[in-house]
Amino acid sequence: MTSSKVYLSLIVYLFFSLLQTANAASDKTDPIMIPSPPSVAASSYILLDADSGKVLGENNADVKLPPASLTKIMAVYVVFTELSKGHLSLSENVTVSQKAWRTPGSRMFVEVNKQVTVEELLKGIIIQSGNDASVALAEHVAGDEATFAEMMNQQAAILGMKNSHFVNSMGLHDDDHYTTAQDLAILTRAMIREFPDYYAWFSEKEYTYNKITQRNRNKLLWRDPSVDGVKTGHTEAAGYCLVASAVRDGMRLISVVMGTKSERARANENQSLLNYGYRFYETHRLYKGNEALTETRIWKGADKNLALGLAEDLYVTIPRRHYEDLKAIINFEQKIIAPVNQGDNLGTVNVTLAGEPLIEKKLIALTSVEKGNLMRNLYDTVLMLVK
Repeated sequence: MTSSKVYLSLIVYLFFSLLQTANAASDKTDPIMIPSPPSVAASSYILLDADSGKVLGENNADVKLPPASLTKIMAVYVVFTELSKGHLSLSENVTVSQKAWRTPGSRMFVEVNKQVTVEELLKGIIIQSGNDASVALAEHVAGDEATFAEMMNQQAAILGMKNSHFVNSMGLHDDDHYTTAQDLAILTRAMIREFPDYYAWFSEKEYTYNKITQRNRNKLLWRDPSVDGVKTGHTEAAGYCLVASAVRDGMRLISVVMGTKSERARANENQSLLNYGYRFYETHRLYKGNEALTETRIWKGADKNLALGLAEDLYVTIPRRHYEDLKAIINFEQKIIAPVNQGDNLGTVNVTLAGEPLIEKKLIALTSVEKGNLMRNLYDTVLMLVK
């Protein structure tokens, strides 16, 4: 072989070696590295995505603690529920009792025996954190505050708040009145999802009633334009607490901080958590609920095809810049035989991130399919034997 041919062969060899190295490098996935959440000076905290429910950081989130005025989140949730059922109206008048008027702590400054609308009281609770308003509304809804507290506990059970118990509507201290950061996150997530129109009141910075204007105690409403709620609380036993929620680029986070030492601290700690979540995570809706993801043959049915999908939207929260590492696999029964009822579980949607399991959801029938007639049954029976 001449020297020129050897030289050419060497060039070709080096070219393909470099090409293989480049391809191998391009196939590599960037390692997923997320720093730990910031240190939070509080008795308990949790940070989670409101859509996916993924917890991005927590400490002592299941520890039972006094909630102070964070109690009012559950109080207004109960009232919102009654409104949605048509049991109340916003324009309905409430007569203020002696008990409500005398309730200590933060006040809306309602007057005894005066009539106040449900809407006014709700804003007095949400924006001004009025204990008097909470008691007045509780008595109107349930007859007395103890019965209203029972309604609060019933709603807590429905929502899966396993470590909460309420004995009053406003959060004055009682040894048998407690909740957790995790339960408050569950509650806040439900309230935002179920009552978006009413939730907008939590973003209002001040409210005037009886010619008295009071500012919302949530300092983050002034500091961070992405924050639109939720509620502050403070007693000597509870310390300074804050449930905050924010939306940036369509991603909603909820942070709960309990037991800090000052108003400034509870705002700062929540801000740190929110900034951490938005800096290192992103949330995507992969599939819409009740929309067909796939269609399959259904045997011996009145219809030949069956649409399969998810019961609700599927969201995932993942480390930033790793969307391309997501993969979804749909698995379902190969021979589905009628009858099938809408909502029947017939498979799964499995989502992985960089090859690791991330989430699994049930794949359900989006419609019902009855049994076919005799001819359809006979025809499909024969066809199934040969397939």
